Amino acid sequence: MPLVSTGELVTAARESGHGLAAFNVITLEHAEAIAAGAERAGTPAVLQISENAVKFHGGDLTAVAAAATAVARASTAPLSLHLDHVESVELLRAAHPAGFSSAMFDASKLTYGDNVKATAEAVRWGHERGIWIEAELGKVGGKEGEAPLDAHAPGVRTDPGEAVNYVADTGVDALAVAVGSSHAMTDRTAALDHGLIAALRDAVPVPLVLHGSSGVPDGEIRRAVAAGMVKINVGTALNTAFTGAVREYLAANPATVDPRKYLVPAREAMTGTVAHFLGLMGH
Repeated sequence: MPLVSTGELVTAARESGHGLAAFNVITLEHAEAIAAGAERAGTPAVLQISENAVKFHGGDLTAVAAAATAVARASTAPLSLHLDHVESVELLRAAHPAGFSSAMFDASKLTYGDNVKATAEAVRWGHERGIWIEAELGKVGGKEGEAPLDAHAPGVRTDPGEAVNYVADTGVDALAVAVGSSHAMTDRTAALDHGLIAALRDAVPVPLVLHGSSGVPDGEIRRAVAAGMVKINVGTALNTAFTGAVREYLAANPATVDPRKYLVPAREAMTGTVAHFLGLMGH
């Protein structure tokens, strides 16, 4: 079916009290698994391509975006295409011709004032082209190249008062907030601050986004969605499933050289993971 816009999917999820899961694409198999998992679950989903994934593909967004778009259009599930954790303004501006309906502009490494200025400019640029813009306030941490971050350390979590001002000053369409999760977790032990989620939901007029959801237990995700978290980002959990299936296959079949032999179970493992997370969205 035709690509759906991320903004439409987020708005529908928020109005119905459901979550919307967004999954990171690295390979073609990731995109195929996300589409298949969404079809299996009977729910919408977002295919996200991060700046790090673009770097992995030689710094050119074109090919990986075209592949994800083709997979989404061939699917029977409502799917959108989102550019994730973009720090490069040049890459952000490549989103429009590549067919993205949304982007997460990440100025979180800048000072607060510079973050506001850069994000407001990204929002102005995006809105002129019909692109929905997400931003981050607080320190989720854990991304590749970043120092380890204690998600429970003082000053790390998003302050509701600051969030209100940030949204007003930047005009963002959605806000990723730090409430106890961390990027790149391979064990699901994160404890979320549900009181803070509720306070942010009540204070901030735009949908809330949870990054680092791979490390959050099922029950915590369900509670977060019930408390008002809307867009739920998942990346590492797919990679864990993919790599685990490849390791298992090659351990049992060490003479294998045809990658299709182990990519089939890897893709199926990711499909199951996608369907599982989609089942936590409250539909």
